[in-house]
Amino acid sequence: MAQQIIFFVLAAIIAIFSILAVTAKQIIRSATYLLFVLLATAGLYLLLGYNYLFAVQIAVYAGGVMVLFIFAILLTNRPGENVKTELAVRRVAAGATALVGLAFCGHVIYWNIKKVSELAVQADITPQQLGHSMLGTDKYQYLLPFEVISILLLACIVGAIMIARKR
Repeated sequence: MAQQIIFFVLAAIIAIFSILAVTAKQIIRSATYLLFVLLATAGLYLLLGYNYLFAVQIAVYAGGVMVLFIFAILLTNRPGENVKTELAVRRVAAGATALVGLAFCGHVIYWNIKKVSELAVQADITPQQLGHSMLGTDKYQYLLPFEVISILLLACIVGAIMIARKR
């Protein structure tokens, strides 16, 4: 019972601070709300007994990524200024796009949940096998896309620095 209460408290924290992170007018506050979301997610990992993922979430995401975000914000923006509000048309378009994406994800999850649950019961996979299957170099493994995304993020950071230098 206590675990369920803790889960619902963490889920509420994640939901509330996610909304606040998106709707905050000041970008530093938005980054702070994102930090609370990442810390609550780490709490969920701890609740599930995934101590390693808890430590990685705290060290990498709540620590490293948030420092990177704040560094990028301070380089490219004036953090004390309010962010201008978008037009109502853009808000409606963003909301409609989010609902379509949510519906699509729900559709995929709903129709594939039976297949995934059957595979999960059949397979006795160790974390080493899972890691190798995700970041291997064989067919249908994801090392190359993982590295491409890291290069894309690096290019975004360099681009942000170049934009900041022009100002």
